[in-house]
Formats: sequence, structure tokens, C-alpha cells
Amino acid sequence: MSDRLTLRDRLRGIAREAAKFGTVGAFGFLVNVVVFNLCTQGAGLQPVRSGVIATSAAICTNYVGNRYWTYRHRDKTGRRREASLFLLFSGVGMVIENGVLALSHYGFDFTSPLADNIAKNVIGLGLGSLFRFWSYRTWVFRRAAPRPGERAASSSGSGSDSGSGSGSESDSEGSVVV
Repeated sequence: MSDRLTLRDRLRGIAREAAKFGTVGAFGFLVNVVVFNLCTQGAGLQPVRSGVIATSAAICTNYVGNRYWTYRHRDKTGRRREASLFLLFSGVGMVIENGVLALSHYGFDFTSPLADNIAKNVIGLGLGSLFRFWSYRTWVFRRAAPRPGERAASSSGSGSDSGSGSGSESDSEGSVVV
């Protein structure tokens, strides 16, 4: 089966995809931190309310970056489904991110601006980002179904393989679709 990718090729493709996701996320991180601190320090809003506003702003910028750069080669036919799932999984990530902030601020009484930023923008955002990366690549920005005449990863077109192979292929961008 010469059309199967080696483990090295699959890992290289996932690393490339993660780097793009991380670049988009870095921009979203800047939006998140700036909006969070403007809300808490400038407008005097409560930390969790500020966190929700900041995360919402970052979600908007991240959708654009991920749709049109990180996952631009993925299926574009179900935009309504994609946007709905993106918002759903982003909302779960927002709960993770701001849940850590709420636990730190209200549960552990770490109430300084530095503690709030570490809880939300380091620990919470890190955990939320891991969840988002997995959910976006698995459920939101799915691989486009192969066109007639193109090879498929499996006979069902789902990208999984019931045989002993890896079930992964590379797309035209070099990213690996598992």
C-alpha cells in the first residue's frame, strides 16, 4: 500500500497544522489579553464577565484565521454546520478558560490582576486551546469528501480504516488528515 503515509509524514503534517493553529491562536491570544485587560482595568468590569467578552472577541478572530488559513483546504460545503460547531466547541473552550479564572478568583481568592491573567490567559487558555485544537480538527473543519476519480482513505470516505493501515492521508497542503 504505497499510498499510505509513514508515521514521520503524519507527524510532520500534524506539526504543520498545529503550527498554523498556534499562529492563529497567538493572534487570538493578543486579542484576548488586550480586551480582557481593557475590560478589567479600563472599564472596571468583573473578571469573569471581562473574560467572556475577551474570549468572544478572540473566537471571532480565530474563526476567520482558522477557516481561511489553517483549515482552508478542508470541506467548505457545510458552512452553517461548521460555524455552529465552531461556536459550540468554542463555547466549551470558553467555559474551560473562564472556569479556571472563576475558580482562581472566587474559589482560591487569588484576586490580583496578575493572578487573574495567569489563571485565564495561561492555565485556562492553555487547557481550552488543547480542547479546541482537538475538536476543530475532528469535528468542525472536516476533510472534504474525495471527488470521483480521487483516491479515498477508505471505502466509506470517513477517513478511518478498518484494516491494519493508519487511515491517514496527506492533502494538497501537506497537512495530514487522520
